[in-house]
Amino acid sequence: MSFSDLAQELTLRKQQSLYRQRSVLASPQQPEVVLDGKPFLAFCSNDYLGLANHPDVVDALQRAANEFGVGGGASHLVNGHSHHHHALEEALAEFTGRPRVLLFSTGYMANLGVVNALLDKRDAVFQDRLNHASLLDAGLLSGARFQRYQHNDVAQLAARLARSDARRKLVVTDGVFSMDGDVAPLPALCRAAQEAQAWVMVDDAHGFGCLGQSGGGVAEHFQLTEEQVPVLVGTLGKGFGTAGAFVAGSEVLIETLIQFARTYIYTTSMPPAVAAATCKSLELLQKETWRREHLNALIERFRVGAQQLGFTLMDSQTPIQPILVGDADKALKMSEQLKAQGIYISAIRPPTVPVGSARLRVTLSAAHTEAQIDRLLAALEAVR
Repeated sequence: MSFSDLAQELTLRKQQSLYRQRSVLASPQQPEVVLDGKPFLAFCSNDYLGLANHPDVVDALQRAANEFGVGGGASHLVNGHSHHHHALEEALAEFTGRPRVLLFSTGYMANLGVVNALLDKRDAVFQDRLNHASLLDAGLLSGARFQRYQHNDVAQLAARLARSDARRKLVVTDGVFSMDGDVAPLPALCRAAQEAQAWVMVDDAHGFGCLGQSGGGVAEHFQLTEEQVPVLVGTLGKGFGTAGAFVAGSEVLIETLIQFARTYIYTTSMPPAVAAATCKSLELLQKETWRREHLNALIERFRVGAQQLGFTLMDSQTPIQPILVGDADKALKMSEQLKAQGIYISAIRPPTVPVGSARLRVTLSAAHTEAQIDRLLAALEAVR
């Protein structure tokens, strides 16, 4: 049997300006990169605090690799749980103010593991329509009754919770929405969940490091307790600048995940050296508060400049600053025009975002300078 029908689908996707292509990076994660052999000023990395190429983080990884080698070797439950993993879990538990933390290899695996360990067909899961794909997939795969509420619509969520007679009810939301950059109204969501005796799970992949006085994300930003947000998920490949993910919560939650989360049980642990590097990046994330201050100043500079140019920005005060274009073909052409000026920004198109809401997803980093923001604004004015 040939793949002719698949080839037709690929051709159609190209015709609709929805075809995805990879570029080959030949430099570290930093504002100035080399992609496909050409230099660019990039505004599409999630390395929000500029820690991915920090010399102290690199040094911590190298020293741990010399000590422990490269691979994890086995799952955490066999003999892959090194003291570097354990030290990182303890440091993250203190950082998040939760009793315990459990490491996962990726954020996708963390979300699938949590939801499927907690829910089955007797239960119900309620998700924001704009949640990350990993959260939506987790809900669908769990077998629980799956309901989506309109983006940040607390009233609609409360009504759906009130109608549910499920054994367990889990409200799931991004902390910061990855394509819009806005923050979930967590205090109101938590109140609605508490009234319905439901649990709240927050994936704060894009909030950790950026929000909160010490970079503790949306929970710290809103001063929410473990009781209000009993399941807190974070990824390490964004604000932390490394790789992997974690779940923070109670003793009972973490032990439940160790026993029942298949994406934890049946996979090799992250390299110990990555855990050691993350311990260092966590230290820098908390200590070097100037990174968040500088990042916030850059966000304000960009928003003021882009609005003066007449661009439509979304309601975001985070490093994710999407420029709404609408048409996928137009967004793709604008991205190519920016590349011709040495500026690299990805065009985000359906199905990643709803039809008619294609955008240029600008992401800012503490590693950017004010001069680089001004160069971006000048390039945007030229393609306007």
